[in-house]
Amino acid sequence: MRSPGRWGFPRRVEREFWGRIAEGLRTVQAAEAVGVSEVIGGRWFRQGGGMPPMSLAEPTGRYLSFTEREEIAILRAQGHGPREIGRRIGRDASTISRELRRNAATRSTNPGYRASTAQWKAELAAKRPKKAKLVSNPQLRAYVQARLAGQLVRPDGTVLAGPRTAWAGRNKPHRADRPWATAWSPEQISNRLRVDFPEDESMRISHEAIYQSLYIQGRGALKRELVACLRTGRALREPRARSRNKPQGHVTGDVVLSQRPAEAADRAVPGHWEGDLIIGTDRSAIGTLVERSSRSTLLVHLPRLEGWGENPPVKNGPSLGGYGAVAMNAALTISMTTLPVQLRKTLTWDRGKELSGHAQFTLETGTKVFFADPHSPWQRPTNENTNGLLRQYFPKGTDLSRWSAEDLRSVALAINNRPRKTLGWKTPAEVLEEQLDSLQPPGVATTG
Repeated sequence: MRSPGRWGFPRRVEREFWGRIAEGLRTVQAAEAVGVSEVIGGRWFRQGGGMPPMSLAEPTGRYLSFTEREEIAILRAQGHGPREIGRRIGRDASTISRELRRNAATRSTNPGYRASTAQWKAELAAKRPKKAKLVSNPQLRAYVQARLAGQLVRPDGTVLAGPRTAWAGRNKPHRADRPWATAWSPEQISNRLRVDFPEDESMRISHEAIYQSLYIQGRGALKRELVACLRTGRALREPRARSRNKPQGHVTGDVVLSQRPAEAADRAVPGHWEGDLIIGTDRSAIGTLVERSSRSTLLVHLPRLEGWGENPPVKNGPSLGGYGAVAMNAALTISMTTLPVQLRKTLTWDRGKELSGHAQFTLETGTKVFFADPHSPWQRPTNENTNGLLRQYFPKGTDLSRWSAEDLRSVALAINNRPRKTLGWKTPAEVLEEQLDSLQPPGVATTG
């Protein structure tokens, strides 16, 4: 016998599922961990709007548990009375008597006490339904909806319709128009109410209550389609632990920026690099590598892989755009191994997953990889500045896959032969040549 939840699963199973979601697991992983199908887990997540519809705290011992109700059902079927049942499970006889009277099955086809039915009736009686504030207060609902999804108007007061759009259902459309609306955030709406209605306490609502009315089905206050007016445009709330884990799976404690050697910070010692991607249309990209001391630049060619554009993309399949983890490792290795070993000590990258195979890259090149902190481009200042210079040749919104490796070498040559104020008006190529000369043993000539 089981405590029935949605689709017949015990409530404890659903509670455990939401506990795994709160830990940061994906829906499929959480469903697998608690022993339900991916379909059921997905339904639970969607119907809850990404938010648990129940408390994740385990029930206290004040109330009968499902396990105790199973024991009561077994002992009752064996003919024991309330006193004997109470003595065996450690409960008062009056508690058992009240349980048998209130929560027994009442259908004439199958009467008697059953644990699953008793648990369902107890949970139903324990609910304290409360109508949402946006349902019971039409003035407040109209205010919230007008600031969230109101129409834009021109300076002369006429309505500006904006693009024609359709409700996507689950997430904001990718590279497509979204509806134009006033689009105040729930936090802005919540706090503005105090300004507009300073004396009316009925015109108060928290931003969390607005989010819940959008994300949770059945609240009956705001249509779920209005999530398209939120900045994120998501129809499902993303659990906080999951969003924190998303970009960090490949970044361990030994490769964070704080572990980078101190000599890389002062630029006195050559061989420390910064890297990133510049992105174009249709998932095209070029890798950029800049040496911190000489400001010398290498451009990494990332051609399309075989099959690009021929077949529809496969979920969790290989990235054919040219900068998946495997392709990125191969291209970076080719570029870095053209340098002497002494000039490839470290590489500082952002948190992009294109370098998730950094351990293999380190083994093949001897270059130790470190990752900057999230949302901290100033920790790679030389690379960020160089990427700005490169946009003269590779503007945003253009297809970067058009350019060959030879084209990229020509652009890098031009960049490396520009004099720099920070180098005393020397060029990066000249400073790099001096570094290479200093690495040669005495009496050994370099080749031009």
